[in-house]
Amino acid sequence: MIDLRLLREDPDRARASQRARGEDVALVDSLLSADERRRSSGVRFDELRNEQRSLGKLIPKASADEKAELLKKASRLAADVKAADAERDAADAETQELLQRLGNLVHPDVPVGGEEDFVTLETHGTIRDFGAEGFEPKDHLELGQILGAIDVERGAKVSGSRFYFLTGVGALLELALVNAAIAQATAAGFTPMLTPALVRPQSMAGTGFLGQAAQDVYHLDKDDLYLVGTSEVPLAAYHMDEIIDADRLPLRYAGFSPCFRREAGSHGKDTKGIFRVHQFDKVEMFSYVTPEDSQAEHQRLLAWEKQWLSALELPFRVIDVASGDLGSSAARKFDCEAWIPTQGKYRELTSTSDCTEFQSRRLSIRVREGKQVRPLATLNGTLCAVPRTIVAILENHQQADGSVYVPEVLRPYLGGREVLEPVAK
Repeated sequence: MIDLRLLREDPDRARASQRARGEDVALVDSLLSADERRRSSGVRFDELRNEQRSLGKLIPKASADEKAELLKKASRLAADVKAADAERDAADAETQELLQRLGNLVHPDVPVGGEEDFVTLETHGTIRDFGAEGFEPKDHLELGQILGAIDVERGAKVSGSRFYFLTGVGALLELALVNAAIAQATAAGFTPMLTPALVRPQSMAGTGFLGQAAQDVYHLDKDDLYLVGTSEVPLAAYHMDEIIDADRLPLRYAGFSPCFRREAGSHGKDTKGIFRVHQFDKVEMFSYVTPEDSQAEHQRLLAWEKQWLSALELPFRVIDVASGDLGSSAARKFDCEAWIPTQGKYRELTSTSDCTEFQSRRLSIRVREGKQVRPLATLNGTLCAVPRTIVAILENHQQADGSVYVPEVLRPYLGGREVLEPVAK
């Protein structure tokens, strides 16, 4: 959530942010009104309580006649205090409910618009000309079948659409990717973490995943637990309700976890293969820093993502995501999109978001600097979303005979293999 004081001091910034997101601008004014009622009812309650205390001191000293009158007044005052208390609680509850619905304030440099209004910041690598090489590229699913690496038919048989098995060298490729990603993150100073896949509602809500993203979340009603769509959730909630000394920052974690997404709004999109699925594994970077350092940390996370994709020898571009496609927690987001030959376009592989103080306020995570205690900033960055990375590797590094070149960074984790060979039929 955002700082209410900031909202009161600069409501136009919040209105502009909502407008840029394509969200309800009137929410800002409703929130300001509820906040004013909260504060005024709080003042009214305090005044009545002080009057009640003063009256309580007079009663023991009063004469019999005065005491009877004072007791009547005390009774009326008690009713007024109770009513003021209820009014204050109702206004506070309304304020908090509206505040939970308000997205983070969009960074002023973010391009305004929807999904297609991003700005391309950089392009890396060379897109292969398969025609010049004399063959038509196969898609990742055909390659996965040639290699004995992917089985979506049995995935659908066992679990339904958008599920899959990674088999043989496909399973080994996932493990190689995870190990190589964790090795890079560890070398960069991240603490490796294996995180829970089930979290409580306050953890999910605190990271902002029960608002506009709620339709994609799996909920276990019987246990009131949520399956995470990213290890960002448990990593953000890891320090929930804690105060962290400033000299411990930055804190950086690299979480590995299974991820679960309904993909409720993606009917008919990417139904073939393993690009858009309900369950996948991912290595996620997560940082806790001072608010003043969040923009610099955002660039560092992006640099680590670029390092990873370059090590995989993939052609990719970096985009500045437009305001309407940010997600409620992010003030700014950069995506790295790899070229997918058979689709003829760039597709998202990694993403990094600066959430400023939005999540830490909701999760009550603060930093202590001397005598001052205040919210800190949180950031996240995908290092390796496994299925999409496998898609990009298979398609970009395929050879005419169906074999696939192995990037050097992965070879130590694949028994030294330089090429993934087709399986014998």
